[in-house]
Amino acid sequence: MNLKNDLLLRAARGEKTERTPVWMMRQAGRILAEYRAVREKAGSFIKLATTPEMAAEVTLQPVDLLGVDAAIIFSDILVIPEAMGLPYEMIEQRGPVFPKTVHTIADLDSLHVAEPEVDLKYVIDAIKLTKDGLANRVPLIGFAGAPFTIFCYMTEGKGSKTFSVAKKHLYADPEFSHLLLQKITDSTIAYLKAQIRAGADIVQIFDSWAGILSPEQYNVFSLPYIKQICDAITEVPLTVFAKGAFFAREAIGQLNCSVVGLDWNMDIAESRKLIPNKTLQGNLDPCVLYASYDQIKLEVKKMVNQFGTQRYIANLGHGVYPDTDPDKVRCFIESVKEFSS
Repeated sequence: MNLKNDLLLRAARGEKTERTPVWMMRQAGRILAEYRAVREKAGSFIKLATTPEMAAEVTLQPVDLLGVDAAIIFSDILVIPEAMGLPYEMIEQRGPVFPKTVHTIADLDSLHVAEPEVDLKYVIDAIKLTKDGLANRVPLIGFAGAPFTIFCYMTEGKGSKTFSVAKKHLYADPEFSHLLLQKITDSTIAYLKAQIRAGADIVQIFDSWAGILSPEQYNVFSLPYIKQICDAITEVPLTVFAKGAFFAREAIGQLNCSVVGLDWNMDIAESRKLIPNKTLQGNLDPCVLYASYDQIKLEVKKMVNQFGTQRYIANLGHGVYPDTDPDKVRCFIESVKEFSS
């Protein structure tokens, strides 16, 4: 299989590129009116995510409409707990909610290691349909949540600023915590391998809540499980994005991953020193896209100059915000292409 545009994969592998590849986290989403139309037809977020034809359609939209250098499969990190036996609901204006949570070793008996071809067949089918729709134009990114981030939702039951319920378990019941984290890790490895078999060209781990842990806790309850995933995924390049874990950059850089994602709080020059032998991804503040076109171009130019055009994948430092003007997004993408060529 020869991709017409393989910039992202070459950058991930540390190979020379003519320009910097660019994509955005949450690019398949509410910024696009075309996405909102499909979402309305679906009736709910979960219906959209679990209907392969619709998920494939919105995955392709940013490639066709924005000119990004990769598609990322439209899904959610919380499909893993659901596949393990802990379903969730997506409540408008509130986000994900788990009617049932787990708190004891006995609770773990109700969970199983996910079987992706059965429990997550809709994602696998969406990947296959997306690959057909892409027709080798650009790579397809698969993804999963990091075990600790998934653990947060399975114990807390909803989003939180502190995840104090989840963190309480780490201190009060480390045995339960490690058992649940291992079950999530085993499920995640199986899931990512199934995505790769279905056609994902590169995969990303999202540790969205990494920043709520102390460095010591991160080294005990997050990093070892991400390491297991990195060691297991050998088929395609892998990106680790740990939001807020600025203290763990050097350790993440030593994992068996190809790319390290940076959020906008992580200094670029310092990150290059801490992670000298990996491709870096990031890290424009998503709020820059509320600025004028001239300001966006200026900030993108500054970012590209700091990263350099090689061993670099341009992105935001987190997902694009839903009320961002699509034309400002296009300005970001076109500016990366212009200043990195």
